[in-house]
Amino acid sequence: MPYPNNWKIGFWAIAWLALVPTTTRAEDRLVREFSRGSGQNAVGIVDGGVDTEIGGPQALSVDDDGSLFLLDQVNGRILRFDPKSPTSDATELRLPSDIEPTDLVVRKKNIMVWDGVIRRMQVSGQDQPSYRSLEEDSTRSADDAFATSAFAQMGSQQPGSETDILDFNTRSAAINQKREPVRQYVASRGAGNVIADVISEDNQAAAKFEITREGEGAPFARLRLAVRDRLGTVEFLEIDHTGRMFVFAENIPKTASRAAAFVARYSGTGVLEGVYELPLADVPLSRRFVTVSGDGDVYFLRTQRGFVNVLGVGFRKVDARATIDVRPAVSEPTKTESGPGAIVAMRPLTRQQTIETAFAFEGIQWKLTPAAYGRDPDTACTGFNGRVRRPTYLHGKVGQEVRGIPYCWGCHGSLDQIRAKIERGVLAGNICTHNAPRSDATGVDCSAFVSATWGLATHYTTAAIPAIASKIHDPWDLRPGDALNKPGSHVMLFLRFTRDRKAEVMEASPGACNGRVCRNIYPLASLLARGYQPVRFRALQQDTTVAVSIEPQEKANKAQQKEDRPTSKGKRRHKR
Repeated sequence: MPYPNNWKIGFWAIAWLALVPTTTRAEDRLVREFSRGSGQNAVGIVDGGVDTEIGGPQALSVDDDGSLFLLDQVNGRILRFDPKSPTSDATELRLPSDIEPTDLVVRKKNIMVWDGVIRRMQVSGQDQPSYRSLEEDSTRSADDAFATSAFAQMGSQQPGSETDILDFNTRSAAINQKREPVRQYVASRGAGNVIADVISEDNQAAAKFEITREGEGAPFARLRLAVRDRLGTVEFLEIDHTGRMFVFAENIPKTASRAAAFVARYSGTGVLEGVYELPLADVPLSRRFVTVSGDGDVYFLRTQRGFVNVLGVGFRKVDARATIDVRPAVSEPTKTESGPGAIVAMRPLTRQQTIETAFAFEGIQWKLTPAAYGRDPDTACTGFNGRVRRPTYLHGKVGQEVRGIPYCWGCHGSLDQIRAKIERGVLAGNICTHNAPRSDATGVDCSAFVSATWGLATHYTTAAIPAIASKIHDPWDLRPGDALNKPGSHVMLFLRFTRDRKAEVMEASPGACNGRVCRNIYPLASLLARGYQPVRFRALQQDTTVAVSIEPQEKANKAQQKEDRPTSKGKRRHKR
């Protein structure tokens, strides 16, 4: 009896299904919701506006007993709560007024925060059952390898040398070799202190992990992780009480809008069991958005307009030999303004000039005079739980030398113009981003800073930047002086990729920089998945300077072959 005409279709359908990993995924569950406010079970949230993202809690961490700790940056405190008891009250841990952290890690009862350096905190006094005060523990070292590595997981680390970007000689060749091995130190809950050596494979889409206990020579576990496109950041996160291992990783394709981040789970013997897909889309930027408990629960921090959710991320099984394919649906593109039109006149601009201007904004030292400081107490921002006009890095610094141009909502100008205004006694900065801009303050907001580095006399907002910049479709083509822009929200100047494939940027931010221009490091997918688009200012498109970038090995090989092949006249091409 002959087969029906569609037998071939059925055969190949069965074969395809056999190769596709299991896609059934458990739903994310709501663990805890915090409303906006300053009470015991609320968090500080600053609504976003033009060129400002929603500001809220910056980090989520878990202790050995399973308690979750939430960094409530706006209210200057940490909230501790039990994720297994959603109706119980949170405990408030009040931070010292002179510490403005942007990241938090809790390990073995040690509370550590990051505000440019690692600070270990301890509870001082008894206070009330629902309230505790924190003070810095000066008797403990905060610079051990395990603490440093824990903060570096999400980019809280010291930026690299300025010379590597500013010096032409160090930027004269693209980075085309494979990723260098990286060593990570993890104070795990299930196996104590371990060392993870991350070794990238030649195709840049896979990496191997060798996990060794501190003080031992031979690895006790070996893992392999492969993604469909190209690996971004990979971080060994945790070993739970049953020995399961958890790895944070990014899949970054050549289409920026399809970037994704996930946590992969492995058995105690190193077999891939499945993934937790992190719901980054349409979520404002936060520093530490994922944490893993000793029981193997994966928690995610999601800020929304008016409230904050802590989610238990759903698990999806995959075949142990599968290539992990996490590709979120592409959201509708953000509508942008047409801008004021084409640039009429454009002075010559190089990447070198752009980077030098950026570092001048970040590194300038100036004295905070009483006139620039303003009255104390300062004018409160309306609707911001008592936040004041003055950038937080300036609090209590009147008469002292400070570093960096202040963030000023709606302000713009060149470095010389801003410095002259400060010297005349104009108020330094304004972080009341939900209010109308003030004419009696000076500094830059995010888009004014990028406009200044690009040499523009006109302030182009994040919504207008697409009128003067071209999209970079492949995020790995980013070069110093390009930008990561989210229209209507925020923009950052791109500086370089770090050794572990994170994005080092310069930005003006009321939260991430405590109200000034500063350098930060972020996992790249955490930016791309949230809607940040790599863009290149059109005046820089003619700059042929080869700057620090990351290229696939096969792309570099083709470029070299092109350089070496004979020309039509029989001569070989030579590099300039």
